[in-house]
Amino acid sequence: MMLVPTHHFRDIERKPEYLQPEKCTPPPFPGPAGTMWFIRDGCGIACAIVTWFLVLYAEFVVLFVMLIPSRDYVYSVINGVVFNLLAFLALASHCRAMLTDPGAVPKGNATKEFIESLQLKPGQVVYKCPKCCSIKPDRAHHCSVCKRCIRKMDHHCPWVNNCVGENNQKYFVLFTMYIALISLHALIMVGFHFLHCFEEDWTKCSSFSPPTTVILLILLCFEALLFLIFTSVMFGTQVHSICTDETGIERLQRKKQPREHSGSWKSVQEAFGGEFSLNWFNPFTRPCQPETPIDKGLVRQVSSLSDMDNMETAETQSEETKERDSVEVLDE
Repeated sequence: MMLVPTHHFRDIERKPEYLQPEKCTPPPFPGPAGTMWFIRDGCGIACAIVTWFLVLYAEFVVLFVMLIPSRDYVYSVINGVVFNLLAFLALASHCRAMLTDPGAVPKGNATKEFIESLQLKPGQVVYKCPKCCSIKPDRAHHCSVCKRCIRKMDHHCPWVNNCVGENNQKYFVLFTMYIALISLHALIMVGFHFLHCFEEDWTKCSSFSPPTTVILLILLCFEALLFLIFTSVMFGTQVHSICTDETGIERLQRKKQPREHSGSWKSVQEAFGGEFSLNWFNPFTRPCQPETPIDKGLVRQVSSLSDMDNMETAETQSEETKERDSVEVLDE
């Protein structure tokens, strides 16, 4: 094998150990089946805690300020069941998005033995991430927070303390959808509660004092409005990414590399799992996707070295300050 030098590797050449597969330590043995995925990032953990706190605050105001003191029992029961069900699904989706492996590439597999086992042919290349010493599959990107290369990485979201990638995008979409729904529901109930309290005596509208009731409702109104706008935008962005089969990173980079695009409906089915059913909206069901082979997408075909240089130049323009890749080419 020979290394193909380009300007893309200048910074790496100062650290030649990154370019040598024999310097990579063998990948660790995989953990037991069902091992929980969790990112130990202080900012992400704090954001996840804040997310749960805000949802529980909305739960408190909806139940103890608006529904329980209400004299209309049918109204209270219906809205209480709907709100609590949506809140439960939102928090369950948040947990699944946070604790699911987003599609991490095996760390440290860029060893000499593994590269040789791929049996590269002339015109075939593999990209190596020098940060996690992994063979980088097509459409994978390195996350500096997770410290791993993630397949079809869309972005790293601190609110779920995880990357949004190939394996957990469904849960993130459900999380944004359910948060938007409970935010809209809370806004509607706050509006009805204010109208009702203006017609009635404020002391009969809530078990709290009128000033406390107004402050709690206004805070909930601001929270719901903010999260409704934010999560609606994120939900629309994620659905658009799935339908166009283009991740957020790819959309920002606008890569010119040729890539096969699957149909919109096919992409949606792959993300949510099979034909349309209620399981699409269930955060406790996994997408019905086959297990990703370890060597899936590792080897890339180029017709000539000039084509590879063009691919490298396009990638360099958008990622030169984020990640550096090395390329192994079979010597003809």
